[in-house]
Amino acid sequence: MVKITDVARRAGVSPSTVSYALSGKRPISDATRRRVQAAVHELGYRADAGRVRAGRGSKVLALAVPMRPGIHVPVMTRLAVSVVTAARAHDHDVLLLTQGDGEEGIGRVAETGLADAVIVTDVQLHDPRLPLLRSRSLPSVLIGVPAEPEGLTCVDLDFRAAGELCVDHLARLGHRVVALVGSPPEVYVRRTAFARRLVEGFTSAADRHRLTSAVYPCGTGREDARALAERLLRELPALTAVVVHNEPLLDPLTDAFERLGVRIPGDLSLTAVCPAPVAATARLPLTSVAVPSGELGTRAVRLLMRKLSGAPVPGATLLPPRLTERASTAPRGV
Repeated sequence: MVKITDVARRAGVSPSTVSYALSGKRPISDATRRRVQAAVHELGYRADAGRVRAGRGSKVLALAVPMRPGIHVPVMTRLAVSVVTAARAHDHDVLLLTQGDGEEGIGRVAETGLADAVIVTDVQLHDPRLPLLRSRSLPSVLIGVPAEPEGLTCVDLDFRAAGELCVDHLARLGHRVVALVGSPPEVYVRRTAFARRLVEGFTSAADRHRLTSAVYPCGTGREDARALAERLLRELPALTAVVVHNEPLLDPLTDAFERLGVRIPGDLSLTAVCPAPVAATARLPLTSVAVPSGELGTRAVRLLMRKLSGAPVPGATLLPPRLTERASTAPRGV
């Protein structure tokens, strides 16, 4: 079946321009309109081919999962599986949108009726997709909370509270110098909401307890872990506790510290922010605040189903963090 994107490619314009040229919703130059009409004729495109009949719905949910630097694929996979499972329980299929910025994919879905609604992930504080979501009739739920969530439906772990909870736990154990090993640098450059908010919570709690603290973004490889372990011990010689918000780095960082003669938890306590099964099955079981990827996906689908039915939904839902103590933390000096 010829798609609107095929027409756009042939005419040398964007899919939205094709839509406007065919629908007349916005003014398009005569030259552009002629190019679009010529492409439609050459390809045999039918403007209603991708649309569902009025009132019936597509029975499809779109899931925007941008594949861009710093994305941890296993976390997104767990999230996608939970969305698919929950959607099937409501007799819906799921369409994945994986383009880097996501704007074109969401716009295409809104214009063609490919999906009834969309779930948006990897939300930034000032996400460029928000004007599109606010201007369309396509129902949406964000897994993540932008800086200005007014008029949007959002669900996420309360990452600020998660950062505070980790530091509160370490402060109770007597630690006075703490570090946060964070996500890859590009995640902070994009001002990704969950990463920024965890840093805010970590720093706020450290200040409240009058601890010495520092934040270190880090890559995800073993060499990154080795270099960072050496840097931490060099720059913070009194360091006795680390919070890790970088799932692929958990085992490599533990190995790197042990190779440097640092005993965990005897010399250094480690706390992670990651899915509970990852923390529980790490080489050294890790004290952790659980990231409930599955629950977030399920809740997002339920919120969308309520929106599609016309039922009211809350603007923002923040799941409270829960900390589970395991073998990686101990009182300072023990």
